[in-house]
Amino acid sequence: MPGHAIAQALLTELQRQMNHELGAAHAYAALAIWCFDRNLKGFARYFYKQSAEERAHAQRFIDHLLDRGALPVLGAIDAPRGSFDSLVDAARHARAMEQANTAGINRAYEAALATKDYPAQVMLHWFINEQVEEEAWTDEMVARAEASTTPGGMQALDRHLERYLADRGYEATE
Repeated sequence: MPGHAIAQALLTELQRQMNHELGAAHAYAALAIWCFDRNLKGFARYFYKQSAEERAHAQRFIDHLLDRGALPVLGAIDAPRGSFDSLVDAARHARAMEQANTAGINRAYEAALATKDYPAQVMLHWFINEQVEEEAWTDEMVARAEASTTPGGMQALDRHLERYLADRGYEATE
């Protein structure tokens, strides 16, 4: 489509980030499974919710590319990490995933700036704001998990998270 073309450097970054979002969905599902296996249903529900959000984020990239006449190319998704030493370890892994996602969004935005692609810049603004929220939440999750070092404390934190998500309409995925 004339006037809708995306510069190759930006297209490469948007495709990379789209696939990163799909990989993150896979990784969050693995975290949810690990938590569910340990009867941490609140954390499992949260991680399943995050998995669904990451798929929705990938769809935003897919829609943007299709709307601009570019064919989204799905890449291979590596098997995610599925074993953790503790809930703290799992929470730290989720935080590292969000930090890596922020770095990827920033790289895509830098490419949009460099190519003066205004539609991509506007689309990526939403993701930049979303990552501020995601990183703040994972920082809080790590801090709360680190502070809940006893089995009873972990279970109380898990029940609190399960109630919090249920009150907001997030259904458990089993």
